[in-house]
Amino acid sequence: MTSTTDFQNETAITPDDSFLQGVKDCIPTLLGYISIGLAFGVVGSASGLSVLEIALLTILIYAGSAQFIFCALLLTNSPASAIIVTIFVVNLRHLLMSLTIAPHFTRYSMLRNIGFGTLLTDETFGVAVTKQMQTGKLHGKWMDGLNITAYLFWILSCVTGAYLGQWVATPEKWGLDFALIAMFVALLVLQLSSVDKSKIMHYLMLIGYMVVIMYGLSYIVPSHVAVLLSTVIVATIGVVTDK
Repeated sequence: MTSTTDFQNETAITPDDSFLQGVKDCIPTLLGYISIGLAFGVVGSASGLSVLEIALLTILIYAGSAQFIFCALLLTNSPASAIIVTIFVVNLRHLLMSLTIAPHFTRYSMLRNIGFGTLLTDETFGVAVTKQMQTGKLHGKWMDGLNITAYLFWILSCVTGAYLGQWVATPEKWGLDFALIAMFVALLVLQLSSVDKSKIMHYLMLIGYMVVIMYGLSYIVPSHVAVLLSTVIVATIGVVTDK
């Protein structure tokens, strides 16, 4: 139920902060959602999951990388405890993403903030950060439009992929395995194009640090842990060196 504070916040929105604008801003990422969702549906079907199980997995976990990992661990007959711990560690990055945008939503109730965080993904986070760079603010209605649109399309894509799995046995043949990478590259380009030109070199240096540190850590710890640790380290460097 919407609180009085939330209602007062929503009455001050502009067209650029509206739910409909959030839906529109989500559209560029939907092609990636559709292709990756279809690929996961195919993989899930090949892993022996039913359409209902794929739908529940998609609705409840809502994390592409974690869902693919689930299927991989399922095929190797991994115990439930190993699957739970692995998915938890892989999804820890969402804590960092939520902390980044949380200051923009302190005026909303805890229930609304739980909703924002639950539906936050790598892609919607990228769109939100780009929006914040452009306007200096984020609004709840806009975030709802962005998150809900992405969520619904992801569910629809995964379930459709589950139905089509028997005809698309090799998703990599159609380039679907590259869709996730392509979408992240597009989000990075959008962010770099919206920042002050004087800071581009600084961000490019941080990207370089990320590559080097993650590559080095991958020799010491598992790759998913390397991603998490390098993200924390480089984010800290970015905060300290930002001017």
